[in-house]
Amino acid sequence: MAPTEVLAEQHYNSLNPILEKYNIKTYLLTSSVKDRSEIINQMSSSKPVFFIGTHALIQKDVNFTNLGLAIIDEQQRFGVDQRKKLIESSNIIPHQIVMTATPIPRTTALAVYGDLDISVIDELPPGRKEIESILLSGFQSDNNIVIDYCNEHLKNNSQIFVVCPYIDESENKDIKAAEKVYEQYLKLFPDKKVRLLHGRMKSEEKESIMSKMNKAEIDILISTVVIEVGIDIQNATLMIIESAERFGLNQLHQLRGRVGRGSKKSQCIFHISNKLNIDKVTDVGKQRLNAIVSTNDGFELSELELKIRGEGKVSGTNQSGLSDLKIADLRYDFDILKLSKIFINKELTPELEEKIYGEATLLFPNFMKFMKGEDAS
Repeated sequence: MAPTEVLAEQHYNSLNPILEKYNIKTYLLTSSVKDRSEIINQMSSSKPVFFIGTHALIQKDVNFTNLGLAIIDEQQRFGVDQRKKLIESSNIIPHQIVMTATPIPRTTALAVYGDLDISVIDELPPGRKEIESILLSGFQSDNNIVIDYCNEHLKNNSQIFVVCPYIDESENKDIKAAEKVYEQYLKLFPDKKVRLLHGRMKSEEKESIMSKMNKAEIDILISTVVIEVGIDIQNATLMIIESAERFGLNQLHQLRGRVGRGSKKSQCIFHISNKLNIDKVTDVGKQRLNAIVSTNDGFELSELELKIRGEGKVSGTNQSGLSDLKIADLRYDFDILKLSKIFINKELTPELEEKIYGEATLLFPNFMKFMKGEDAS
């Protein structure tokens, strides 16, 4: 399950040729798929079948009878209840893999507390270079520097993403809106192919624009966060995030990852709103911007996000905020928790498990209710 049709189709196109070699049928299910009857029927098949889709996989008419493995890509884009619905749609409890470059605080907490195992990919693919991160203010001098960076990358026959938090200009005119920025770039680069992309466009129009971007028929793409995941343009080497202080740390890292996918050196500019600098944004905004330019490591950023947002309810569905744990605190008891996990994995006996369960029921009643599917509020 992937959060966007673009990403689901990308997975389908890459996995289908591989699975065909093993005579495994692969189906794509998204809101755009017209004939769903055959796909729905295959969900009760006794033969090995691989389904790839979006939120369409967790709609009311979709029921798996023999789901053995659920893979959720870009996990941070789904709510707890949505992920739970996928694995509960079968008669058996499937194995589950969740994938993300930016684990949400609650996931980091669950991994440390022992509910998840972690596999870490901590190396760039061969040939890729680390993305350089640049923080610039919204003052005119820095605005001119942004244009200089654009000219530099365009001279190298590279493509550029410019991402804005909104489509239209809001009441706060200092916040960059995609339509206004699009008009500015048309004037600044009249001899270049500048295009606009946002969520209000029809799916066919969005697909056409992304296809042209992929074929290097667009030089500068002005967009909203619709390009946050699933976009793989190897010739794109400059990402400009306008009004960067308005984005979450998770989003900033995901957007930065849309460049640096080829062998060329890539850069990401975190551009603060007009007439603002780092000293004039909120304290949380400062923390996010300082964090994003300090590291490219998604797990390190997740730990920083954990400090900023809190881990949320491990026994419920809140993915940020204050923890509901009564004893352990992930921020201060990390080493003890790691040792506890190693001890339990090595020393757990039926007698010890029963004793722990008895104490947990007293100390942590909400968790037991949550595990049984009862209202834990």
